[in-house]
Amino acid sequence: MFLWKSLVTFVEPVRELISKKLQNRFARNLGWLGLSQAFIRFSRLAATLLLPRFLTPEDYGLAALVLTTYEFTMTFTRVGLNAKVIQASDEELEVISNSAFWLNWLLYGSLFVLQCLAAFPIAWFYGNDRLILPICVLSISFLIAPIGRIQSGLIQRENRLKTYAVAQSIRYATANVLTAIFAIAGMGMWAIVLPRVVAAPLEFIVYLRQHSWRPSRRFTTERWGEIFSFGLDILGVQILKTARENMDYLIIGRFLGIRELGFYYFAYNAGLGISLTIINSITTALYPYLCSARENLAQLRRAFFGSLKTIALVIVPFVTLQSVAAPFYVPIIFGEEWIPAIPILILICLSAIPRSFDLASFHLLAAVDKARIGLLWNVAFTVIFGLALLVGVQAGVIGVAIAVLSVYTCLIPIYLLWATRYVFVARKSLLT
Repeated sequence: MFLWKSLVTFVEPVRELISKKLQNRFARNLGWLGLSQAFIRFSRLAATLLLPRFLTPEDYGLAALVLTTYEFTMTFTRVGLNAKVIQASDEELEVISNSAFWLNWLLYGSLFVLQCLAAFPIAWFYGNDRLILPICVLSISFLIAPIGRIQSGLIQRENRLKTYAVAQSIRYATANVLTAIFAIAGMGMWAIVLPRVVAAPLEFIVYLRQHSWRPSRRFTTERWGEIFSFGLDILGVQILKTARENMDYLIIGRFLGIRELGFYYFAYNAGLGISLTIINSITTALYPYLCSARENLAQLRRAFFGSLKTIALVIVPFVTLQSVAAPFYVPIIFGEEWIPAIPILILICLSAIPRSFDLASFHLLAAVDKARIGLLWNVAFTVIFGLALLVGVQAGVIGVAIAVLSVYTCLIPIYLLWATRYVFVARKSLLT
């Protein structure tokens, strides 16, 4: 009896804590997204294990340049159309949704053409015609996305992140399985590129099946100006974020060569790639959560600082464990030829910790209509980051990795502190 009472005494507080956490909308949505990413990562494990054994560093380098081109183009899809749908009032939601639907088709169609045209000067710049076809093929995904894009925004607005998580899982798990199959088949860099196009429709089919919204009117330009005005600051931040995430690839590829870029790209994906997936899950759940609390300063404060605690509890232990274990699992899992990439992997992986708080700070500012301030910060941060990379590349790939970690570690805490003081101390009146 004594042992039973002792066990109950120990377990009950834990049960209450878990129950309380699950009642928190952010924690609940984060749980679904986390489960989704775990499933995606499990499916990606096979591809991650196989790729280094079937692809050469040159294959990795070429794939890095193709995907970097795609990521830069993809940045322009983050113009804030879905963010406006999420933030819109109930009265204007239908009008905003219809306008954003047609804007999506115009935007994505233009990006398809733009990326195809960009393939030729990019191939000339790097002196490799093998880049042209995969860059054009990958652009086909831009013609798929508008099919269910608005439904995706409405699902997030309704905080139905479970549906969003399922759609993401189906798409990326399928792409990962196909990557492994194509790698075994000896398709080289195409094993990384082609599955992204083949699996893309699956995500949007889920959104169409899970949300009843359909455009209720024909082509319209109503409210386009308002939507663009709202999204420009968000787009600016996304462009700068994408530039920072790919600037190191471009500099290494240009100054150190494709082979060195292959080692760096492997380290980035085997280390930071996993952490960034978790961070993106967190921030996907965070923005609608903060928007729902934006009308009440006290509620917003609790939501934001509670979210920061959750982020720290998830990211810090995971990144620390991965960094410490890297010297042991890299040669065993990926092969001894990738041992030179271990120091790079550790340095880049550690930068995931400040990166998560960078995105949280911007979402706080965007939730209270102060995205312009976040944009100005990102301009300054990107300039400093680029200069640091140019200095670091003089010491080779390891110098670039050191520069990445140093800039994020030194500057992001300043940004977080300033953003929280601006919203909760210096500008209390902006929510009243």
